[in-house]
Amino acid sequence: MACALRGSALSVRRFASEAAGAAFRVWPQGGGVVHVSASVHPSARIEPCAVVLPDASLDADVSIGATSVVGAGVRVGARTLVGPGVRLAHCTVGSDCTLHAGVCIGADGFGFDIGADGALTKRPQLLRALIGAHVEIGANSCVDRGSWRDTVIGAYTKLDNLVQVGHNVHIGEHCLLCAHVALGGSCTLGDHVVMGGKSAVRDHVSVASRVRIAAKAGVCASIAEPGDYAGFPAERAARWRRRVVAMRWAFDRLDRAEVARLVRDGAFGLRRRREGAAPC
Repeated sequence: MACALRGSALSVRRFASEAAGAAFRVWPQGGGVVHVSASVHPSARIEPCAVVLPDASLDADVSIGATSVVGAGVRVGARTLVGPGVRLAHCTVGSDCTLHAGVCIGADGFGFDIGADGALTKRPQLLRALIGAHVEIGANSCVDRGSWRDTVIGAYTKLDNLVQVGHNVHIGEHCLLCAHVALGGSCTLGDHVVMGGKSAVRDHVSVASRVRIAAKAGVCASIAEPGDYAGFPAERAARWRRRVVAMRWAFDRLDRAEVARLVRDGAFGLRRRREGAAPC
């Protein structure tokens, strides 16, 4: 253990000395390095092996965790806590935010065109990600930068671990997104939206304010009215529960032979794809 700690300390000192010779300076509060063109409040803390790149700005009492990178031109508001291993690029982070370990904000969105020959061409991702005040983002969550409009997360919104926010997404204020939520590009969430674990919203879809989406639900069309939604495709939760109960009741009363006959006869809207196919 002692050898490992000594090796780590040597690595930090070597990193700092090399960076200092390349237009960077070692920050006295924490030992990270800051580019000479960056604007950093004296009260900010920058942990070892963290880097603040040119023209970035850190306000009062900001804390940057070890090995994090604050990209060129990034703005971080007062009292924001940035955990270890965070990557910030092409973004603005408001005051009093918490970004947990491994968060990535401002990476390119997933946008490609498919040519006539099947070749993929990347669409330019040139805009920013804007994070409001008092936002909390869980470990290893990703927020992509915009392509035709900035990606926006409203004030007081909370994201759990492993949440994916696609490019051009707009999230309102006071929203709550549980782990493994995925938001497709250019979708819009209103205020006070709650999304359960592993639920998703497809691209270019809007969700009204005060909507609650159950775990593993898939929103495939815009939701205009507040309330509870569940299922795939998502519908009113009460209706979805009635469907589930009806399906369970129906199948509990049918033996396997009867189910096979009904499927063969198309009673459930199913058809064999080709002549001679075995029934389910």
